[in-house]
Amino acid sequence: MPPLLKLAFKSEVIYWRGPAPFFFLRLPAEDADLVLKISKQVTYGWGVIPTDVTINGYEFYTALIPKDGGYLLPLKKAVRDKLKIELGDNVKAEAVFSSN
Repeated sequence: MPPLLKLAFKSEVIYWRGPAPFFFLRLPAEDADLVLKISKQVTYGWGVIPTDVTINGYEFYTALIPKDGGYLLPLKKAVRDKLKIELGDNVKAEAVFSSN
């Protein structure tokens, strides 16, 4: 079955203390609006949206987290280390969303 949505975007790596320190890419507003339109078809609860992500040819599975009317894409330490991604870097990412 083909994916519901594919996005390619560029975003700056940000840090959010939250309950646990983490690094994220914030989806651009236009892309966040597209994800919101399919969210009920792809969420597994709490507004979290599972996605397959590719950065610099490296593929990994994660889930977007809703925040302030948009979405944050988490960048685990293992991903940042492998790709040498630092706070403040502008990163190109591709995200693919499939139905449950």
